[in-house]
Amino acid sequence: MKRVALVGMPNTGKSTLFNRITGGNARVANWPGLTVELASHRVLLGGNMVQLVDLPGIYDLTGGAEDEQVAQRFLADTELDAVLLVLNATQLDRQLALALQLKSVGAKLIVALNMADEAKRGGFDIDTDALAEVLGSPVLKISAKYGHGIDGLKALLASSLKGEVSRLDFARLRPADASRDAEAALYERAVHRPPTLPPGPTQKLDGWLLHPLAGLPLFVIMMALLFQLTYAIGTPLQDGSEALLGSVRDAWLVPLTSGLPDFLSGLILSGIWDGVTTVLTFAPLIFVFFCLMAVIEDSGYFARAAFMMDGIMARVGLDGRGFVMLMMGFGCNVPALMGTRVIRDHKARLLTMLTIPFSLCSARLQIFLFFAGALFGPRLAPWVLLSLYFASIFIALGTALLFRKYFPSREPFALELPPYRLPVFKHIVFRGWNECKSFLKLATTMIVIGVVAVWLLTNYPNPQHSYAAVIADFFQPLLSPIGIQAELSIALLFGFVAKEVVLGALAVIVGADGAQLATHLAQTLDPVSAYSFMLFALTYVPCVATIAAMKKESRSAGFTAFSVVWSLLLAWTLSFVFYQGARALGF
Repeated sequence: MKRVALVGMPNTGKSTLFNRITGGNARVANWPGLTVELASHRVLLGGNMVQLVDLPGIYDLTGGAEDEQVAQRFLADTELDAVLLVLNATQLDRQLALALQLKSVGAKLIVALNMADEAKRGGFDIDTDALAEVLGSPVLKISAKYGHGIDGLKALLASSLKGEVSRLDFARLRPADASRDAEAALYERAVHRPPTLPPGPTQKLDGWLLHPLAGLPLFVIMMALLFQLTYAIGTPLQDGSEALLGSVRDAWLVPLTSGLPDFLSGLILSGIWDGVTTVLTFAPLIFVFFCLMAVIEDSGYFARAAFMMDGIMARVGLDGRGFVMLMMGFGCNVPALMGTRVIRDHKARLLTMLTIPFSLCSARLQIFLFFAGALFGPRLAPWVLLSLYFASIFIALGTALLFRKYFPSREPFALELPPYRLPVFKHIVFRGWNECKSFLKLATTMIVIGVVAVWLLTNYPNPQHSYAAVIADFFQPLLSPIGIQAELSIALLFGFVAKEVVLGALAVIVGADGAQLATHLAQTLDPVSAYSFMLFALTYVPCVATIAAMKKESRSAGFTAFSVVWSLLLAWTLSFVFYQGARALGF
């Protein structure tokens, strides 16, 4: 089998090209540093089965960040039939050095000049023949975003696989400084652009969105609009799915289980069905939320948010990369922890990892969507959700501020701001569906196991004196000062395995489906105790997968244990201060 490495600097559209060639599902967004590990896919090219490996973005072959070292080790240790180098056609003045370095170590190069459409609109005139002559490699203009030139690139790849395999010789590596002398000469020869360019839409938008006074308020407004739209679009879809699943239960499942023993019918209806479907009804809201997030990501706005936050992050011992990782954590904490590999300084990386589990991930999102809707109504629910998102950021920053003296770092921060781009509808839907698919996959495995376990705990030895009641009584002295009821403590316990289990567990404990559970919570909780619960769920120990990822990335069991203990202590303290303070004020 042939093997081709896909190489490029961050934010060159490398993962988008990977998906175009392979039909794969690597996540893409318009902000740098997204790919943090090797992604591989097999594809048939010209009669050959080819393994295409997408490497993390690298600026040169001598970088010291862990993700760069992963790419360097792969290139040095692997026999390759070709190296497909992706360059941003609008930034060749900074990217040709990587091509020259790869040439100096003997790479069999194919160069794809991505974003050629943007280069053309910007007035760039690129002489691909001159580049090909100096590099000794074919050079092709493409647009991975729109699919332009992909067929030609595939044909070029197929024709290049007929030679022998090669291994790069890093002993011949040209120093970075020498490459940049050579880079300037090559750029001057092959690239022509107008001496001055009029201000484009990116510069005009940045005048407002990066304004020192208006920038942060506009960011808050942007996020508030996101949550308003999530409820406005997603709630009718959620209601429809809930009604559909309810009709299936009443019309089909109840008659089918009527002849079964009480134990089995109760397990199927009150355990598996009510628990899992309560969670499944949130799939439309998850889909809508991440489609809207994809619009913000693909537009290039998140990179600006990191840039704006750099000054604040620096005061707490982090930098803009830490904010990028927190934004990644809004999807899932696990890839955000892996993303810290772009941080070269080990202590800065550990401090960033300590903050990431406080990001409001998609698993916590569906808990808060449910509680906010049930307890606060459609008018206030988006603002409650927004407050929890900003609470997660403030908790993360407060943690960094508290522990920064133990993790000192002097690493400089540099972040490339990509131009604003119109999101592609296919990418938006793909992101929403991918998150929804992961959510549904978990619902068919971990959530089923969780709700069955909860049903057994709440029904044995008998419903009046169950094991769940014993566990709840044990935790009640600890949780009652923060307003968390006994039935909620069992759900939180299972939330340690996966936060997605929490709602399913509550449905089983209460013995109700989604609508009935919402009514039950509205009757038994008030807004203060509900918000205290959400604050605790936001902050307390992350899921097992996050803990495992932290152990792997930090290479320290002690650091991981400290993170877990700190999150538990902080969660109880914050909820206690909020709950008791609100009660003291008469709420």
